[in-house]
Amino acid sequence: MHHKSLFPDPPKVPESNVHHLLFNRPDQKEWPDYTLFVNVATGQRRSFKEFVERVRDGATALGADVAQGGLGIRPENGEVVGILSENCLDYVALIHSLLVITVPFALLSSYSTPHEFKHASSLAQPTRIFASPSLLTLALTSGLPVDRIYLLEGENKGYTSYNQLVSSVRTNGIPRVPVRHATKDTLAYMVFSSGTSGLPKVVMLSHGNITHAALGIMVVGMEVGKVTAPPVWNTPEGIRVSLNVVPVYHTLGLYISIFYHFLSPSTMVMLPKWNPEVFFDSIPKYQITNLILVPSLVHQIVHHPRFKTADLSSLQEIGCGAAYLPPQLADQLRVRVPAMKRITVGYGLSEFTMGATIRPVSGVLNGRAKDKHGSVGILLPGVEARIVRPDGSLAGPNEVGEILLRGGTAALGYKGNDKATRETFVDGWVHTGDQMRIDEDGVLFFEDRTKDTLKISGMQVSPVEIEDTLLAHPGKLIIDVTVAGVTGGRTSDERIPRAWVVLSPAGAALGEKVVVARLDVWVQERLSRYKWLRGGMGIVEAIPKSPTGKVLRRVLVEQYEKEVNAKAKL
Repeated sequence: MHHKSLFPDPPKVPESNVHHLLFNRPDQKEWPDYTLFVNVATGQRRSFKEFVERVRDGATALGADVAQGGLGIRPENGEVVGILSENCLDYVALIHSLLVITVPFALLSSYSTPHEFKHASSLAQPTRIFASPSLLTLALTSGLPVDRIYLLEGENKGYTSYNQLVSSVRTNGIPRVPVRHATKDTLAYMVFSSGTSGLPKVVMLSHGNITHAALGIMVVGMEVGKVTAPPVWNTPEGIRVSLNVVPVYHTLGLYISIFYHFLSPSTMVMLPKWNPEVFFDSIPKYQITNLILVPSLVHQIVHHPRFKTADLSSLQEIGCGAAYLPPQLADQLRVRVPAMKRITVGYGLSEFTMGATIRPVSGVLNGRAKDKHGSVGILLPGVEARIVRPDGSLAGPNEVGEILLRGGTAALGYKGNDKATRETFVDGWVHTGDQMRIDEDGVLFFEDRTKDTLKISGMQVSPVEIEDTLLAHPGKLIIDVTVAGVTGGRTSDERIPRAWVVLSPAGAALGEKVVVARLDVWVQERLSRYKWLRGGMGIVEAIPKSPTGKVLRRVLVEQYEKEVNAKAKL
């Protein structure tokens, strides 16, 4: 099927640097000088006006000629700035300073191992790196000259920090550099993505991509405003106060903290690193109204000992992205926070800038937009989608197929990987590698990743479907699960489903053998024979996941296959 968004298209705007949309809008002239950011770790606060001044001074320090006291960084010289840091206030300021002078930046994972960092650096090829003090040693392995490596915050003898650069501009009165013009295709930044298969790739995103994404969210906000009263925030400044624990180097953290945050007055409380104790303490301390989470964090939160007793009374809204959120997990969170009417979820990927769908507010678009339980919502403004069969033909209503996306948020491609770019970005359509279905109301339901889908006896098997079935056992025997294909099928290349589960207290009390037996019966009662767990079930203490919440199925599969091979040799 071919679908267009039910929302009105985003307004057409002249091609320009995205800085103008985020900071030079007419409505912002009426804004009070509110608290824009708070760093939980340091207690540091920054107001909106302070931040804007810092961004412009930072841009001057980076872009002014060396003779004037600047660094003389320019895109025409092939400059790319790598950022290797935990969440902090100057992470945000540096990004916006670079956007002002149109110098692209590459977001490097603060969780990188030396091997991963080396691979990422070789792909993004940064010419300079800004790093947090704790990651300076890692940054020095990049092979760049020491004078091309800077501190993002803090101090270290022999290294210049972003703060020192800003202070130098102010002390020496360096004339501010102007905001440089950008077209819709001007490269803005790069992030890493595995795409539909293979090793990580560098996705290139433009000023136009950011602009289109922001305009789409603004359209959604205007439509919601037609059917709901303006929210009342019971906070000291009367504005939304969000807590973000998602790394800024991840697309979700980037857009929530760096771009969408400037569409209306609100305070962003940033947690540099995930810490559940600090998380629970911060909600009442800062009167948090909004949370930004990923599914793996939701899982940790609802199973944490403090979840049942923590003060969550200030919470009004929760947004969750980056991976599929099982309905059972969402329900556990919703029940615990009765003041929260809904959890905002959607679907997106880095190759499409940020989001492609969103769960709509009830009544939006004269009731045409349906909010259905278990769905990932409807298409965002300006987005088109196709659901296609393996042979490329269009699938019918409620028929599962790969979702292809088209719109102004389609990325420029992969840096230095023409083959992957040609395979993923075809005739204006982004091939996502994700299995979806769209019902008769234009509501999308996530089925699985194409690369994780199993084919057994000629039938496609979704690991997500089996996982959801196991989690739905009425005995609540497990608190987490993942399913993947392992060897043991009828042919050498056929993979059969195997589950790895984490026992709940109730499951642990029953014992592993009883739990496995009961779950096997449960699956066999509810799923077709070809979806049964012929690969067996393993009990683990935790499901391995990346820092951004992606389940690392391959880690469990490789470990299992190694054990099977070892036994076969005995």
